Amino acid sequence: MLRFVLLFSRQGKLRLQQWYRAGAERDKRKAARELMQAVLARKPKMCSFLEWGELKVVYKRYASLYFCCAIEGADNELLTLELIHRYVELLDKYFGSVCELDIIFNFEKAYFILDEFVMGGEIQDTSKKSVLKAIEQADLLQEEDESPRSVLEEMGLA
Repeated sequence: MLRFVLLFSRQGKLRLQQWYRAGAERDKRKAARELMQAVLARKPKMCSFLEWGELKVVYKRYASLYFCCAIEGADNELLTLELIHRYVELLDKYFGSVCELDIIFNFEKAYFILDEFVMGGEIQDTSKKSVLKAIEQADLLQEEDESPRSVLEEMGLA
C-alpha cells in the first residue's frame, strides 16, 4: 500500500503531494523535506529504491521531475516503479509530452489523474484507456458546467 506520492523538481521544489495516511501537517512537511534531500543527494547511477525508516521509497526521475512513492516494507518495489511509470504515461497522454510547467499550472488535473488511478493508496485501475476516458468525461462535465446559460435556463424555466 502506498503511504504517499511526491513530485518534486531537481531544485527541491515540491510540485505535488498526495498522502494516504493521516498525520500532522508539520510531520508531513518534515518528512517531505527529508526525503527530497535524501533522493536528491543520490547519484544518477544508484538504485531507485531506498530504505527510509520503516518504509521503502521508490523514485524515478523523468526530465526535471522526481516521482517518488513511499510503500510499506512488504510491498513490491518493481510494481511501484511500474505504477510511477504508468502515472507518467497518463500525464503524457493527457498533456501531450508533459513537462514541469504542465504540473505547475494544471496541478488540479495532475491530482485528478492520480486520484483516478490510485485511491486510498491502492491502484484502482491499470487500464490507461479507462482512466483517460474517465478524465475525458470529467472534462466534458466541467465544460458543460462552465458554459454560459441564460437566466431562464438557470431557473429551470427554459
